[in-house]
Formats: sequence, structure tokens, C-alpha cells
Amino acid sequence: MNDPVRVLVVDDEAPARAALRRMLGEDPEVEVVGCCADGKAALAALRTLAPEVLFLDVVMPGLDGFQVMRAAGPRPPRVVFVTAHAGHALEAFDTEAVDYVLKPFDDDRFARALSRAKAAARADRTLALAARLSSEARTQAAPAYLERIVVPDREGVRVVPVAEIDWIEAQDYYVELHIGSRSYLLRRSLKLLEERLDPRQFARVHRSAIVNVARIQALRPATHGERDLVLRDGTQLKLSRMYRDRLAELL
Repeated sequence: MNDPVRVLVVDDEAPARAALRRMLGEDPEVEVVGCCADGKAALAALRTLAPEVLFLDVVMPGLDGFQVMRAAGPRPPRVVFVTAHAGHALEAFDTEAVDYVLKPFDDDRFARALSRAKAAARADRTLALAARLSSEARTQAAPAYLERIVVPDREGVRVVPVAEIDWIEAQDYYVELHIGSRSYLLRRSLKLLEERLDPRQFARVHRSAIVNVARIQALRPATHGERDLVLRDGTQLKLSRMYRDRLAELL
């Protein structure tokens, strides 16, 4: 967070580039990562140098300063326009420019513009850090759902990706995993297994059945307010009223 603010200078006049580089170089909180003489070079530098602030001329051959900003992508750097042309100020602030400095400028005017640019860049860093930490916290807080289940097989054991399971049926102290034309018994309660399955992928549809939502093909009316689920392989299962709303959220 305390690293120098990365600045790119873009001006088609060599004396102006040299002056800006000199003045920026006097600030220990700034790192001038490059200087460009036209808009095309500036766009290339944006991709390779990742500046946080642009000191950008408006009128240049080829791409002007506003065209550079429009082509800079959805998250362009902060920009301070530095120009001899006063007539573009309104358009400059429409691009959310930090400042608009007219040439020639004195040290005090330049210092104010640079101070605003540094503050804006640091605010951007803070927001980016907060977003990253929030994303990491959500990832760490997310429960670790099963991705594979080890089940007994005739030849020993088999590792079954949970995404391959069509539906799961309670069988006393066991559960029966239905996978295509095969099924496997696992000594575990349906409730405990349900807690380890991703609720966005698997849903309880009956007190004795859990279904892989991706396998559901149709719902059909049944008796006593219940409905029948039809899976892609033709299997029909009862959908109890108490689980109907939850399943509807997933379909």
C-alpha cells in the first residue's frame, strides 16, 4: 500500500515530457514508469506497464487524449490532463479526470494536481484490497462439499465423482447411490450425506430420497398434493410438498 504511485507521461512534445518527468521525479512517492510521445504508444504502455496515473496531453497526432481514455478499457488509470488548450476542460471532467492543468503551469498548480492524483490512486488501491479480502473471506467461509465418494465394489472400492450420481435412496442404516444402471451401498445415513453435498447440486425430494438436480427431466402431478419427478433415465420419484419450494429455487 505504501509503494510509489506508478505514473505514465504521455505528451507529443519532447520538452513537455522532459519537464513532467523531472517534476514527477522530485516526489519520492512517485515512480515514473514510462514516457510516450503519442496515443498508440500510450495504449501499448498501459498494457505492459500498468500505471496507476496518467499525465496525459489532449491534442496529439493520431489518437488524442480522449481517444486514449476511451480505448483504455473498463478500468483505466486515473488521469490528469496536461494541455495548452483550455476548451477541452468540460469533456475532460466527463471522463472523470482527476484534474485538468493548463500549460504553462507553476510548481504549486502542478503539486496540487499531483496530490489529487496520488490520493485517487491510493483510494483505488484500498478499494481493490478490500474487494480481494472480501472475495478471499467468502471463499474460505464456503463449506467444503464432497467432490468424490469412495464406495465398496466387487473388486474392492471405487471412487465415484458426486456429479455422476443420479439420485440417492435411504436404505435403513445405508444409502444407495444410483449411478446410471449401477447402484452402490454406502454405510452412512441420508441426513449426514446430505450435509456433505452441495445444496446447489443436490436436493432432498422425499424423506428417503435425494436427487441430482441436473438429472431432473420433468415434474408430473400425483396424488395428495404431491408430484412425481421424472429423471432423464426414466426413473420416477415422489416429490413431497415439504420439499417442493426448495426444489423450485434450484430449477
